[in-house]
Amino acid sequence: LGLIWLIRMIGQKMNQGKYEGDLYIYCHGELVSVIETIAGLTIQKKVTKHIGKRILLTSVESGESKEILGCPVTFFDIGSTKAKQFGFSMLLPDQKKLSCCGDEPYNVCEESYVKGSDWLMHEAFCLYEEADKFKPYEKHHSTVKEACQLAEKLKIKNLLLYHTEDTHIRERKKLYSEEGKKYYSGNLHVPDDGEVFAL
Repeated sequence: LGLIWLIRMIGQKMNQGKYEGDLYIYCHGELVSVIETIAGLTIQKKVTKHIGKRILLTSVESGESKEILGCPVTFFDIGSTKAKQFGFSMLLPDQKKLSCCGDEPYNVCEESYVKGSDWLMHEAFCLYEEADKFKPYEKHHSTVKEACQLAEKLKIKNLLLYHTEDTHIRERKKLYSEEGKKYYSGNLHVPDDGEVFAL
C-alpha cells in the first residue's frame, strides 16, 4: 500500500512542475488493475489523471527482463503461498548482481536468479531467539539466523537485512549483526532508517 502514497506524492510533484520524466512501476499483471482501483478510491483525480500517461504501470512476467536505469533487471515469481509476489535481480554497471527476494523468505524456486549474487536484500523479521515472541513464520517471514544461513549456502557476498520488527531500533544493527555473524561469513549489513549504500 506504500505504492499508493508514492503515486500521490509524485503525481502532486508532476502537477507542480517539480518532477521530470515519467514514473514507471513494474509489477505482475494481476496488480495493475488493483493499483488503479486503490489509487482511484484514495487519491484525487487531479493526481490519478497521470496514470497511463506519465505514471506507467508496466506488467511483467516471471523471468522477463527490462532495462531500468541502464541496467538489465529480471523479475521472478517468489513462489508465495500468501499472494502472488515478484522479486528481482539487477545487473549493475560494474557487472555485480543485486537481488531482492521480496517480502518473504527465499524459496528454492528463486535459486537460478539469486544464487551467487554480489548483493542480496532479504527480510529478517526478528532475532532467532525471539521467534517465539514475534512469530515470524505465521507472517511468512524469517529470522536473522535463517537469512544468514541462507546467504552462506547461496554464496552471497553482501547480505542486506530489512523488514525487521521495530522494538530494537537503537540496538538493531548491533544485535542483528552479532547474531548474523555466527552463521554468515560475508559482509552483513543491517541498515538504519535512511542509511544509503553505494553499490
